[in-house]
Amino acid sequence: MATETATPPALTKKDFIAGQDVRWCPGCGDYAILSTAQGVLPKLGIARENIVVISGIGCSSRFPYYVNTYGFHSIHGRAPTFATGLKLARPDLSIWIVTGDGDGLSIGGNHLIHILRRNVDCTILLFNNRIYGLTKGQCSPTSEMNKKTKSTPLGSIDYPVNPISLALAAEATFIARTLDTDPKHMGKILLQAAQHKGTSFVEIFQNCIIFNDKAFESVSDKTTRPDNAIYLEHGQPLVYGKDGHRAIRLNGWKPEPVTFDGAVPPDGVPVHDETAEDPSWAYLLSRMDHQEGFPVPMGVFRRVHRDTYEDLMTRQIDEARKKLGPDDLQNLLTGEDTWTVSQ
Repeated sequence: MATETATPPALTKKDFIAGQDVRWCPGCGDYAILSTAQGVLPKLGIARENIVVISGIGCSSRFPYYVNTYGFHSIHGRAPTFATGLKLARPDLSIWIVTGDGDGLSIGGNHLIHILRRNVDCTILLFNNRIYGLTKGQCSPTSEMNKKTKSTPLGSIDYPVNPISLALAAEATFIARTLDTDPKHMGKILLQAAQHKGTSFVEIFQNCIIFNDKAFESVSDKTTRPDNAIYLEHGQPLVYGKDGHRAIRLNGWKPEPVTFDGAVPPDGVPVHDETAEDPSWAYLLSRMDHQEGFPVPMGVFRRVHRDTYEDLMTRQIDEARKKLGPDDLQNLLTGEDTWTVSQ
């Protein structure tokens, strides 16, 4: 008599909540990101033992402790290295990298660039609070010019890194931005990022209430967000504002904010194309900044498809085996390139 295999119960958000005390400052934006991610994970239909969260060092890097999956709390800036090795060994796993603007863009900047260009199939969440929070408020790679901190008492003279522009220059295949005070949008973006085949890079504006409070106030405040942020939607014109009567128009390749009457945007307002293979369009959007009079773009900047690093490596190994035959470790160890040392 055939036995029926019981269908495992569907996972819920509760299944991804680990039994650890969450040790972030009260009011930290990390809580909202954690809660949103825990709500997205069950929607992927992946068993918890097949999900791995890898982090480096920083406030954000405590993330693996709080998600009920496998995880690594690795070394400073090296989470992409651990993730690459694990993905090559176990391409079936769903791998998430959690990093911050310090961990990912300072000591880990080189590693971040290379995982992006290689298109390793993983999801990278970069928490950007424009400050070093764990070490108590020093200037970070994304801190604005003239920022006064404990490490820059006279004001920072460093030009800040633009994470989205950097990811585009490295040719990441999925690039997006969201923010901690908009969990509905964040959940939508994280789900799309996790379902993308290839490297997904998501910058998350995250408030550090202790050392850099209100760093993104222009877009984090719900009352001012409609006029200060523009939500990118594939196939839709670049329109924003509380009344929907503001837009971004192109004057050649130069974007400019405009106000219009009626339901139809004026000529010159482009339609967003997140699937454009050439990253130039997405790069133009990434340069728009509130300090220069532009709305801050939120959403998916780029989504294209390329072979992943692990697929390319597997293909290369298979082709080599067909050409050279099956591998023989013992033959490798005792082959021609060996010698005997006698007394």
